[in-house]
Parts: sequence; structure tokens; C-alpha cells
Amino acid sequence: MNKYLMAIDAGTGSIRVVIFDTLGNQITAAQKEWTHLEEEGVRDSMRFDFENNWILVCQCIQEALNAVSLNAVDILAVSATSMREGIVLYDIEGHELWAVANVDARAAQEVKYLKEHCSGLEEEFYQISGQTFALGALPRLLWLKNNRPKIYKKVAQLSMIGDWILAKLSGVIASDPSNGGTTGVFSLSKRSFMSEMAKQVGLKTDIFPQVLEVGTPMGFVTSSAAQVTGLSTKTQVVMGGGDVQLGSAGLGVVGVNQVAILGGSFWQQVVNIPSQTQPPKDMGIRINPHVIAGLSQAEGITFFSGLVMRWFRDAFCELEKHEATKRSCDVYEILEEKAKEVPVGSYDILPIFSDTMKYGKWYHAAPSFLNLNLNAAECNRAAMFRSLEENAAIVSSLNLQKIQKFSGIEIQEIVFAGGASKGALWSQILADVTGYKVKIPKVTEATALGAAMAAGVGCGIYTSLANAANELVVWDKVYTPNLENKKVYDRLKVKWQKAYEVQLKLVDDNITNSMWKAPGL
Repeated sequence: MNKYLMAIDAGTGSIRVVIFDTLGNQITAAQKEWTHLEEEGVRDSMRFDFENNWILVCQCIQEALNAVSLNAVDILAVSATSMREGIVLYDIEGHELWAVANVDARAAQEVKYLKEHCSGLEEEFYQISGQTFALGALPRLLWLKNNRPKIYKKVAQLSMIGDWILAKLSGVIASDPSNGGTTGVFSLSKRSFMSEMAKQVGLKTDIFPQVLEVGTPMGFVTSSAAQVTGLSTKTQVVMGGGDVQLGSAGLGVVGVNQVAILGGSFWQQVVNIPSQTQPPKDMGIRINPHVIAGLSQAEGITFFSGLVMRWFRDAFCELEKHEATKRSCDVYEILEEKAKEVPVGSYDILPIFSDTMKYGKWYHAAPSFLNLNLNAAECNRAAMFRSLEENAAIVSSLNLQKIQKFSGIEIQEIVFAGGASKGALWSQILADVTGYKVKIPKVTEATALGAAMAAGVGCGIYTSLANAANELVVWDKVYTPNLENKKVYDRLKVKWQKAYEVQLKLVDDNITNSMWKAPGL
């Protein structure tokens, strides 16, 4: 009789339940969008609606089981992954009190207060945790203490959003290093919460949960959870982790020195480094615990790369949309066909969108294109589209260089995944810009596959996450860099960095508006 593994993926915009067989083949999936609510009168808030969202989780589980007529007892184990930084707070009885999603920015004043009144504290905590205050748990807890004291008084435990799903299934509140580490109240080297950090800013110290490594069994689905989800009480519940780190495992990026670029709405550049590696003094790069014990991940982030492409498509490419409808293909395929005819470097067009990562003081210039001219044969949609693809690769390359500089890691190749990796031109541009071989995996659900691997480790199907990754990940395409093209891109990198610096000065002088600023700046 066939047996299966269930992965529950709580993303920023939706909840997905994906069922895999024990060979890593996707059997079925169910998805529902959810919304995060802005609290009335609370600027930049993004409340996580745990009551309605739990209903959606249950519905997705039921739909996934029913879609292929699986018996609940055939699901050997379930694990979960989620957007990082989002937190859920519980009372003494384990009932939810308050929760926020990952980019909730209500605590901007608390971030500002900590920076101004606790001199050097952010730098001290960053050297331990690899995180800054901007999206961490401490400013959010301070906000709650200052603005919702009655709720704060009741807080007995904290977990991440993926952990909340597992707690609802198993009755056990716990966290893992990869997700819990993004609270910033955590030690990279010890892979444990650091309650003394909370003490230093006047917060409760006894609310941080036990830490379990990814793949650790937590128990079985409770009878009450089985009733509302349709799962079996014989199904094991297994500790999961953060979406980027489990997604890396789902891409086979499980060894030291390995690199992945995840090309979605935002682009993440992740590099596996030893857990004892000291974060850089300038706080330029984020460091997270990996799902593999003994490893951390240095993470660069490029803002809005995928969203900028969507904006460009919708704002300027009606003709290509009509052509795509006629040809029954994706509009990006047509845009890439036209962009292939544009020379390398796109006539020196310089897109100004995301800056390289400056984690300690992070803001962006106003969105723009520089170096346009009035020759329509050169400056047109195809050239601008190609320049955006080149720019995403350039910023990624610069982030990787920052990581190499402080970590001493030697990069050999890059695993490229996410929606952007579907573009053959974009994949080749990434190889040419970085000078590294780029590998594209066949898997389309890397994050969910990583969570399924964790479930499989917990129930004994796989001996470890690393072994599961090596066994299950299959490669689709490989792109080799054109080193002549790299010379063009190396020159373009220098121009872009100088241009971006000038564009940031315009923001500083209140002439243009920043595309995004970190809370507290």
C-alpha cells in the first residue's frame, strides 16, 4: 500500500497543502488565499487572522485528501513551513492571543527608540543572531507592551506561524532554529533562544519555546485536530522550518558552500556557511540558521524583482499580452524572445529599483530607468525588459560578493529556482553576470518538498534532510557562463553602483521618494 507525506506551506499570501509520495513525487495540492488585516488606527500593521486562517488550513487539508481519494491513515507524517518573522503569541493555556504576519511594520517607533536609546545594542544582538531590529520580535513585543498592555500581560508563549500550525495539530508549542532564528532573539552558534536579550530591553524572558531541530517528531495528530482536518491520529506531526531554508533543502542546497538564488516576487540569494561564522561588522547581510544542524545561511535579498516585472508587463506590454493570448503561451516567453535580440548590456540602460542589501540601514531609491535615449530602435520595451533581467542578476551578484567577502566561501555553482528560473534568457543572463554555472531543478514546489522531506525524516523514511535532498532532487537544465558577456556586465555593475548612490542622495535630499524604507529609518 502506498504511503504519503503532507507538507503545509503558510506563505505570505496563501496557504498550500501539498501531498508527496515517499519518492518525492507530488500527488496533489490545495491552495487558498488569505488576507492579513490592518488594525484600525494602527499604521503599517498586518495582523495574522489565526481564527479564520485555521479554518482555511483545515479546508485545504480536506481538499488535498479528497482530491485523490486518499485515506487519512495513508499520510505517514505531516510537517509545516511558513513565512518567516511572523509570530503568534499564546496564553498560559496555549490559546492564541495575538499574531502578526511577516512584514508587519507597526513597531517602527519601537525600532527607532531602541536604536536611539540603546546605543550599540542592535550591533551587539546582530553579532549573536544575524538579525537587525527591523522585522524582529523584540520591537513588536515592545509595541504590544506599550499599546496593548492587557494582552501583553497574558502572554505565556511565542512561536512562529508554521509552528502554530504544528501546535494546532499536535498540541505541542515549539520552534526550530531556521524559523525561530528570524525573531532576532536567538543565537546562531548555539541554535537556541536567548532570553537575556529580552531582559535587556525590559521584556518577559520566559515566553520563548523549546527548540527542536527540523525533522524532530513532535507527537501525533490529536483527536480534536483529526476531527476538523480529516487527518488520522496515527499521522505523525514533525517539526518543520522557515520557507527559504526548507526551500533550499528542496533544491538540494544542504552542504557548506552551496548557493541558491530563489527568483520570486523578491529574490533571495542564500549561501550555506558554518554556524560559527561571525556575521559581518557592517550588518550588511542577514544571517539565518539553516535547517541543517551545523549550518547557517547568509542571505541577500533583492526587493521586488518579480513584482517589478509584473508591473512592467501590466503597464507597458498590452501588445505582447494580446500576442500571448493568440499563441496560447506566457507573455514572458514573448518578451524574452524579443529581448534576446537586444545586445548584452541593453544599451547601458540602468534600472533603479532594489539596492544591494544593506541590512543595518536599508532603504531604496525612487524607481526609475536611467540612460534612456530617443532612438526607438534601441530604447524600447524589449531593451527595457532585458535591462530589468540583467539588473536583477547584477544586484544578486553584488549580494553574493558581499557574502563571499565576509565568509570566505568559494562559490562553484548556483541553483536557480522560482518563477524567474523558467526564463531561459534570464537563467543565461544570471550565469553570464555571475560567471558561475547555473543549475535549474525540475521541482516546482521546492519549499513544500523541503517540508515533506522533514516529515519523512521524522517518520523514518529518510535518515536525514541532507540524504533526502541528495536522493530526491533532480536537475532539469544547466547554463554555462559566457565569459565575454561577463566582461560587459562587470563594467555595467560599476556604472550601476555609482548611479544608485546618486539616486539615494536624491531621496536623502527629499527630492524623490524611496521605493521602500526599513521600519525605524
